[in-house]
Amino acid sequence: MIGVKLITLGTLKEAYWRDAAAEYEKRLGAFCRLEIVQLKEERLSENPTEGEIRQALEREAEKIFAQIPPKAYRIALCVEGKQLSSEELAERLDRIGESHGEVCLIIGSSFGLSDSVKQACQMKLSVSRLTFPHQLMRVLLLETVYRSFHILRGTRYHK
Repeated sequence: MIGVKLITLGTLKEAYWRDAAAEYEKRLGAFCRLEIVQLKEERLSENPTEGEIRQALEREAEKIFAQIPPKAYRIALCVEGKQLSSEELAERLDRIGESHGEVCLIIGSSFGLSDSVKQACQMKLSVSRLTFPHQLMRVLLLETVYRSFHILRGTRYHK
């Protein structure tokens, strides 16, 4: 059974986000060993400079690197990443499971991910060209991974 580690910056503040994430966490238990790590997002001023943002992203990167399993296939979620269909992502996860045994998906803070994190990942994934709040992105990613496992099993959920 593949290990799926989701590293996220920030917490799910509203109960409806926590409930939605918890439902997918429960469902994913039938398909993978899921671990979700929530890291504290760096605080910035109301109007941070580019330098302040870069420094905050690097501090967040240190926290992220401390959580990445050494042999895991690393995927950064970022706007410049590759967009895949549900079927393509399912195939990719299947290959990752066979070759690495574990995938680590990383969702950055409201300013994204540092370049060092993106460069350390084997893949950059974009779910959409649209921008989503990070809380919604976590739920959306959990659903996407859940759908991928259904595709691999050929079950009706995907249809």
